[in-house]
Amino acid sequence: MRRITAIVLATLMVLSLAACGQSAAPQETAVPSGVEDGVLTIAMECDYPPYNWTQYDDSNGAVPISGTGGEYANGYDVMMAKRICQANGWELEVIRSDWDSLVPGVQTGLYDAVIAGQSMTAERAEQVDFAGPYLYATIVCVTLANSPYANARGLSDLAGGSCTSQLATIWYDSMLPQIPDADIRPGTADAPSMLMALETGTVDFVCTDMPTALGALAAYDDMVLLDFAGSGDDFEVSDEEVNIGISMRKGNTVLFDAVNAVLEPMTADDFNAVMDQAIAVQPMNG
Repeated sequence: MRRITAIVLATLMVLSLAACGQSAAPQETAVPSGVEDGVLTIAMECDYPPYNWTQYDDSNGAVPISGTGGEYANGYDVMMAKRICQANGWELEVIRSDWDSLVPGVQTGLYDAVIAGQSMTAERAEQVDFAGPYLYATIVCVTLANSPYANARGLSDLAGGSCTSQLATIWYDSMLPQIPDADIRPGTADAPSMLMALETGTVDFVCTDMPTALGALAAYDDMVLLDFAGSGDDFEVSDEEVNIGISMRKGNTVLFDAVNAVLEPMTADDFNAVMDQAIAVQPMNG
């Protein structure tokens, strides 16, 4: 009898300890989608044409920038965001944020997603989840038509030239160092400042992606494109560096799936067609 009682007591103790262990284990909390209210809140610089820019009316489908009076956002990122919202029955809210604040803002839930021409790098993917790609952007350079580098046919022809690009981008961190003996000047805060450095002769050329370069050519008639694709003397890039994605808080599976459902049926030609529309209506002052 004592043996049976001891066994029963031991069993009860094990079950009790197991129950305590289960209750002490941390419970997973679902990440809010952010669109429970029917509004997709996104962030961008509103200063990165043709991806996004600021204008002062709602022409060409521009949308208000939250917290401003009479300022509107437009560009490729806005056009793609509107497609995503239309497909899901959401309203769109745009928040203006500087480049370095985009990832921290989405991590803390300040906004639901970032649609701002971000490369889907492994480093960023450690901090956020990326839906997409929503664009494929090859890497090129831009110089002035009267520059001694205007006829460059490969990276070797840019050797020794002075150059810059936007800070905290693969253009500045990974591409410029591939140019032999490049005189790499301090990076710029944004893409318009990068182009102004070229326009004013501060540097010989800049490195950027194809959409930004095409936008620059539309805004500045004295700039020329340097595209070394197929030359055998081009930038070495990985898919993650040319794939442009939409970032959101890690674990936000609801938003991730909803955005990808819109993007996955689209082809590179579809993306480029929307980008062509953005470039066509981009303000000429960049």
